[in-house]
Amino acid sequence: MTINVAAGVAAYAKAAQGLAAPQGVTPPTGAGSGSGFGDMLKSALEGAIDSQKQGETASMNAVAGKADINNVVTAVNNAEMTLQTVLAVRDKVIAAYTEILHMTV
Repeated sequence: MTINVAAGVAAYAKAAQGLAAPQGVTPPTGAGSGSGFGDMLKSALEGAIDSQKQGETASMNAVAGKADINNVVTAVNNAEMTLQTVLAVRDKVIAAYTEILHMTV
């Protein structure tokens, strides 16, 4: 299965636009605002963790018979797509790091 990282990131960004920022996380306002790549990465990973927790909660509610199956499938699918995107980004970062290590000075 081939994962298009750019499409995954674009879909994640589009989905995130419709959601309010989590407590304690302020959305970036521009390049000069002092928020850097680390802050953006931290925010994205927190969102991924939240997605996984929502999927687990929906699954537990389904087992207990307290959830609508459509909501469970949606939550689990979102969690799976988020995990696949995180893994694809991780693989690209590792590949870039390996390439940098092989550069001659």
